[in-house]
Formats: sequence, C-alpha cells, structure tokens
Amino acid sequence: MRKNTCCLCIDVSVVITFIHPLNFHACLGGTACVLTGQPFDTAKVKMQTFPNMYKGIVDCFVKTYKQVGFQGFYKGTTPALVANIAENSVLFMCYGFCQQIVRGIVGVDRKTKLSDLQNAAAGSFASAFATLVLCPTELVKCRLQAMHEMQLSGKIVQGHNTVWSVVKGVIQKDGPLGFYRGLSSTLLREVPGYFFFFGGYELSRTFFASGRSKDELGPIPLLLSGGFGGSCLWIAVYPVDCVKSRIQVLSMAGKQAGFMGTFVTVVRTEGVLALYSGLKPTMIRAFLANGALFLAYEYSRKLLMKQIDSY
Repeated sequence: MRKNTCCLCIDVSVVITFIHPLNFHACLGGTACVLTGQPFDTAKVKMQTFPNMYKGIVDCFVKTYKQVGFQGFYKGTTPALVANIAENSVLFMCYGFCQQIVRGIVGVDRKTKLSDLQNAAAGSFASAFATLVLCPTELVKCRLQAMHEMQLSGKIVQGHNTVWSVVKGVIQKDGPLGFYRGLSSTLLREVPGYFFFFGGYELSRTFFASGRSKDELGPIPLLLSGGFGGSCLWIAVYPVDCVKSRIQVLSMAGKQAGFMGTFVTVVRTEGVLALYSGLKPTMIRAFLANGALFLAYEYSRKLLMKQIDSY
C-alpha cells in the first residue's frame, strides 16, 4: 500500500510541476514576451510574406509606422498572446510526460536525469501536441499582421481588421478546418525545431554548469541558455516558418498550394534567400523572449518542487 501511495505522489508531482507553473508564468511572462516582442514578430511576418516591399528591418519599421501608425506593430497581439500561453502551457506540460516516455524507452528509472539529447527528443515529441493549439491562433495572428500588405498588393479588396472579423471570415469561407491551414508546415517547423530548442537549451546549461548541478544555475546563465535555445530553433527551421506564413496569409486571397508547392514556387521565382526574409527581427525576438520564458519556467518549477517536498 505504501508503494502505491509513493507512485501516486510521484505522478501528482509531475502533473503539478509541469502544468501549474506554466499556467501561472505563461500569463505573466507570456504577456511580457508578446508585448515586447510583437513588433519584431510583426516585421517578420510582413517580410516573409511580402519580401519585395521591404529592404530590411528598419525599412519595415519605418514604413509600417508611416502607413498605419504605432498600432500597426501590435496587429494580432490578442491571438499572439493566446497562442503563446496555449502553446507554452501544452508544450511544457507534455514535455514532462514525454520525458517519462523517453525514460521508459531507454529503460531508466523515472527519477534518472536524462541526457541533453534525450531531453531534446522529449521536447520534440511534446511539440507535436502543442501544434494543435498553436496553428489556429497563429493563422489569425499572421493574417492580421499582413492584412495591410494584402490590400496594398491588391490580393484582397477589403481586409478584416479585428480578431473576430478574421475568425468569422475563416469560418464563412472554409469552415472550422480553415483554421488548420498550414498545419503540416507548422508540424514540420515545430517537431525538428523543438529538438534544437530544448537541445540547445540543455547543452548551454551543461556548459554553464561545468560539472555542477544544472539546478544551481543563476538567472543570467538561464537567460542566456534560453536565448541560445530559441536561436537554435529559428536558425534550424526558419525557411519552413516562412513557407507556413505565406500559406496562412496568402490563402485569404484564394486557394494556396501546400508546403512543397509553395516552397518550390518561392525558390524558383524569388531565390533561396527569400526563405530567410525577416530573419533578423526573428532572432532578436527569439533570444529575448525565450530567455525570459525559460527563466520563468525554471524558477516557478523550483518553487513548486519545494512546496511538494515540504508535504
């Protein structure tokens, strides 16, 4: 009886550790990340979808401000915030369970510390679940961010300027499944991307720990490790994200080719470098936002583990 109780406590601690901290800090840290990083994300989507309209990040910022004002940088903030909270909550919740799955696959005890490679694999598995909640909100976000460019280019006559109008338009035109346009591209980005994300984060923590326990690392190493992990993700999968953005935005104007069709068209007509349009603002945002994300995650996890240990 005692043995069963202990197993139950371990399971409960896993659930509490990976669900509660992210629900708490995703609302606070996620809000801060989106509000500070949204202008860079908006520039990324604009430059990915309409690379010929902008010479670079500065040109994109200047033209956006002149044409639509300061609020233009925060188009899509509401779905971006929902996407950030939902994705990170599901991602880190599933990350904990996927770590247990990896332990089962390699045949080690559930309390055994996983290697950096094994943690990367767990993060990659977890990202597949996060994709299901991310895709619909990201589609709405991207469409709002590039709505002005869609009108300027003549691809649409009148754009939707609110979250509800975009949601309503998707339902009327394509039905509920319309929110999952670009799902395969999102999966192709998330699954390998989060392997590099968690792998880069864990490798960086190992470097800073220098033989000590990773749990002893302070805020600066955690910030740098999170930023490094985020940078690894975007460098590895940025062309896939570029294709995803085009599919989700340009499908407003009519039927859009799938991942391979869009990828081949971009490379053939615009060149390989077009797949890297908007990389600079993405890297700036990725380092800052993911550094803050992992810092909040680690400290909230430690706090709850102390509370669990005190029972």
